[in-house]
Amino acid sequence: MAEQQHADPLHGVTLKVILSALVERYGWEELGQRITIKCFTTDPSINSSLKFLRKTPWAREKVEALYLQTLRRDS
Repeated sequence: MAEQQHADPLHGVTLKVILSALVERYGWEELGQRITIKCFTTDPSINSSLKFLRKTPWAREKVEALYLQTLRRDS
C-alpha cells in the first residue's frame, strides 16, 4: 500500500528544527526584527525561545509562517 503524503508542510518538523533553521538563516538580530518578541531580542537562546513559543500560540504561528515563507522562497 502506498504511503499517503501529508498536505501540511510542517508535518513531522519539530519546533526546535524550525527555530534552529531560522536562527541559522537570519541570526537572532534579524529574527527579532522580523518577529518582534522579547525572547528573540533580549538575551536569546534556543531553549528560552522554545519555552515561550510552546506556551504562546500566536508567537508560534508567526515563527511557523516565517519558516514556510523561507522554504517557499528557497524552492
